Amino acid sequence: MVQHMDIVEDLLSGVALPRMVRVRQEFAAPEISDATTALREELRRSEIARRVKPGMRIAVGVGSRGVAQIATIVRVTVEELKRLEALPFIVPAMGSHGGAAAEGQKQVLAGLGVTEESAGCPISSTMDVVEIGVLGNGIAALMDKLAYEAHGIIVINRIKAHNAFSGPHESGLVKMISIGLGNQKGADAAHALGFGRMAELVVELAKVKLARLPFLFGVGILENAYGGIAKIAAIPAEQIIPVEAELLGEAKRLMPRLLAPSLDVLIVDQLGKEFSGGGMDPFITGRAPTPHVKPGPTATRLAVLDVSERSHGNCCGVGMADITTRRLFNKMDLQYTYANILTSTVTASARIGLIMESDRLAIQAAIKTCNIQDTDRIRLVRIPNTLHVTEISISQSMLEEAKDRPGMVVLGNPQPWHFDSAGNLTDLGHWHCA
Repeated sequence: MVQHMDIVEDLLSGVALPRMVRVRQEFAAPEISDATTALREELRRSEIARRVKPGMRIAVGVGSRGVAQIATIVRVTVEELKRLEALPFIVPAMGSHGGAAAEGQKQVLAGLGVTEESAGCPISSTMDVVEIGVLGNGIAALMDKLAYEAHGIIVINRIKAHNAFSGPHESGLVKMISIGLGNQKGADAAHALGFGRMAELVVELAKVKLARLPFLFGVGILENAYGGIAKIAAIPAEQIIPVEAELLGEAKRLMPRLLAPSLDVLIVDQLGKEFSGGGMDPFITGRAPTPHVKPGPTATRLAVLDVSERSHGNCCGVGMADITTRRLFNKMDLQYTYANILTSTVTASARIGLIMESDRLAIQAAIKTCNIQDTDRIRLVRIPNTLHVTEISISQSMLEEAKDRPGMVVLGNPQPWHFDSAGNLTDLGHWHCA
């Protein structure tokens, strides 16, 4: 092995790294100053509060995404339900995530800061489901058994663009109802016809569940480009489908993006399920795992260096990168990752590109294979992950352009990369301002 890696190191030893400049990307970003107060006001509206009756056992669906202030939002929702003398409990609403295991899904919630202690109520997790009905195409509408047995059901989720399909409803309350609350078997059934039918299926499955089960309302969250909360809306169950379609359009207008076009190399420090359902957001990387979403231009070469701890080894999204590291590969939990892949049926998301022994070699490999011979001309951007792209680093060749580009503010002078003795970045995961 050492001999083979010496060959790779020799091939890359002459690849120079450009000096990098920190820049801040600025976006129009409405934000709620006090999310707790805003949420309480929404939940105390008469058309929402009157749905909750004393003694009702209410299942509160919470997903696997890193939603802004999710632990606070869950806690406040539980407090308001208790104020109305209901008996809330949390059910994981995340399909096959967490290794498609009940305990794994509780661990995912804990990684997001949602525990029984933080929420103030029990967390009940099961993979058991109940069949609610069957669509005309033969797809079964399956429901989490514990939620099915409750007197009422509430869902909490961020509304945003999906990484693998486009439609009037993508990632949000509708998808959580149709897929997230179906556990692994429900998610598996919903993905059986592929992402080409997903926009249609999520709505049809949600219609069946909303019509036949005691859904009360949903709490929809819109985030701004900086990951702050732009809007919180408590939506009556019968209005979730039409209202979410309106909110999705608003969410897409608030999305962050990379303001620098035509990149040769994009370096992503970490992928992770809390950053994007697909590990890396295609609207940032330009690379989608299916042809059913059109994210825009991509860099010639994409390298991802690590996976977040909160992903618990789920490395969905690594397949979108040309190059990765031995560190990420060693952290990859095949059971967690493949449970997600086999359910979604999108095998491209877990393919492995070139595996380099260090961050330095991964970056050098991306530069060498992008076919730009002059390092002084290379257009390279480094980002911490695809959710936090406020502060990024750009190569020195892009400095003058950044000074003139609206929405970009230069924060310093060109600096070299900093690696430890093993060739790994010393600031990985903590160099940016989230």
